[in-house]
Amino acid sequence: MNETIRLLNQRKSVRAYEDKPIPAEVKEEIIKSAMRAPTAGNMMLYSIIDITDQTIKDRLAESCDHQPFIAQAPLVLMFFADYQRWYDYFKVCGVTDALGIREDEVRTPEEGDLMLACSDALIAAQNAVVAAEALGLGSCYIGDIIENYELHKELLNLPDYVFPISMIVFGYPTEQQKERQQPERYDKKFILFENTYKQLDKDDFNEMYANTHERMKSFHGGKLEKSAGEIMYTKKYTADFTKEMNRSARAAMKMWQQKTKK
Repeated sequence: MNETIRLLNQRKSVRAYEDKPIPAEVKEEIIKSAMRAPTAGNMMLYSIIDITDQTIKDRLAESCDHQPFIAQAPLVLMFFADYQRWYDYFKVCGVTDALGIREDEVRTPEEGDLMLACSDALIAAQNAVVAAEALGLGSCYIGDIIENYELHKELLNLPDYVFPISMIVFGYPTEQQKERQQPERYDKKFILFENTYKQLDKDDFNEMYANTHERMKSFHGGKLEKSAGEIMYTKKYTADFTKEMNRSARAAMKMWQQKTKK
């Protein structure tokens, strides 16, 4: 099998690491790979923060849904959708004089700009994950960085047009993590459609989530009266961390939209 394909297919999230530092040259290769990711118009609408301060790691471990392994990870990289850099450059490079407009007439970044920057940031993040896997490192995406927007904005000194999209923790996996079974993915027929979208019906869902229900049943000692949907609805979809994530995203978007209206 092609080595790149093998790496992509064998990858799984790793949340426990050996007490082993990551060499500087390995970290540099990971970051270099991230920066070679595809990007809209070669604009690189993202920024990366390398969290080396243990105090900040400790705070992030708490603010990101109380996950201690974040603080223990030897490498923590945060990826941000960033339109602040271009917005600042437009102001200092002379577009106002060249176009005959006032500084307050320079268009502020809007919702579409944010979505494009989010895509750039996530593509770069995935490049980092694949590079780390190739170098023998495990990794785990931390989507909870979207929570607590105001706290993270202050903690990391984020300007208005920079938003945390993902945090990834890296480290050398423990033996237990190496041996841990890779989680299954859903059958391709429920994910891949041809030409147009297919909305699934009850029979599709029963088939799609049958294995999910069995895994949950096994986890609960063979007894499980609720469906996978009921469990996911309460444990994920309406959980407190999800409510905070949505509140946080609304707060960030509200600020973005208010700036745009000006």
